[in-house]
Amino acid sequence: MSNTPHTLSEEFPFEMEKLHALKVSNAHFAKLLEDYDAVNDKVHRAETNVEPLEHFAEVDLRKHRAHIKDEIAHMLHHS
Repeated sequence: MSNTPHTLSEEFPFEMEKLHALKVSNAHFAKLLEDYDAVNDKVHRAETNVEPLEHFAEVDLRKHRAHIKDEIAHMLHHS
């Protein structure tokens, strides 16, 4: 388990089977998962000052992560 907060397993703990099924059957969904993990890692590195960002850049990154998560949630709900 990762020490990075906001992983998909934390965000959707009861949807892991559905996440996996959609990942292997839907290329767009698989790409969303990759994008979420990449953006989440950037947010975590910024928050922990490993790779600090200007405040508004960090806020924009968090908004982007939320947008991706919303799209994932929408696809999970409608599958």
